[in-house]
Amino acid sequence: MTDTTTDFSQWIGRREITEDDLSLTPALAAAATLDDTVTHFGKGSALPPLWHWFYFLPRAPQTQLDVDGHPQRGGFMPPIPYPRRMFAGARMRFHRPLVICQPARREAEIRDIRQKSGRSGSLAFVSVLCSYYQDGQLCIEEEQDIVYREPGPAVACPQVIDWPPAPQGAWSRIVMPDPKLLFRFSALTFNAHRIHYDRPYATGEEGYPGLVVHGPLTAVLLMELVRQHEQRPVKGFSFRGLAPLFDLAPFRLVGSADNGQVSLEAQGPDGVTAMSASAEIAG
Repeated sequence: MTDTTTDFSQWIGRREITEDDLSLTPALAAAATLDDTVTHFGKGSALPPLWHWFYFLPRAPQTQLDVDGHPQRGGFMPPIPYPRRMFAGARMRFHRPLVICQPARREAEIRDIRQKSGRSGSLAFVSVLCSYYQDGQLCIEEEQDIVYREPGPAVACPQVIDWPPAPQGAWSRIVMPDPKLLFRFSALTFNAHRIHYDRPYATGEEGYPGLVVHGPLTAVLLMELVRQHEQRPVKGFSFRGLAPLFDLAPFRLVGSADNGQVSLEAQGPDGVTAMSASAEIAG
């Protein structure tokens, strides 16, 4: 078990500012990836919720990528030694939409770093607050949970079952996360993490049974389920990753709306909830 006594407190309060012109091309590429053939995107169009993840992308030079494809740690993010990295969850508020083809700014700040040891090994939790501005106005507040963990035993391939019927009145969609979708999402987010496209690395080095579905991709798909069924603006959204999904079998998205609140989950092929989420709809 890795030592958890290293003090990373000097990284708390560290800030990073990223500018972006919010050009049209990433939005069009995202629409193609998500099979959105309905929404019109042009100069001045509002970005849908969560599509800000296709902008403000990491810019680490190729020589500064680690063996797993992530930028080497020790700059903005602390040099936590545990190799497995996950975007485990986030909570966000949408104050006003970001608009395409207008300059915007993201201000990121490390708010907290916690380390602990458990039965599955050592873990570190890094909380990052990201604030997005355009025209001097705060548009989005997002608190991200990044988790680092020690290598563990190989992850078993999930069993495939017949899902029970979705609750009456619920929205649902079946998604097949094939390598083409995972590659496109990696390209959209400039994410070189090899577990999403390099099968020998994902299975041989990190012990997964297949390519891993990006947590943000699952979150975006859940938000798209809301966007397809709800015309009113989304005011808030949160998600939490509970179990990995792989490119080996379809998964199911389910959403249930009640009085302005939408409960969401992504269910693995084994029926286990892989991600839970909630959306708050404007009245």
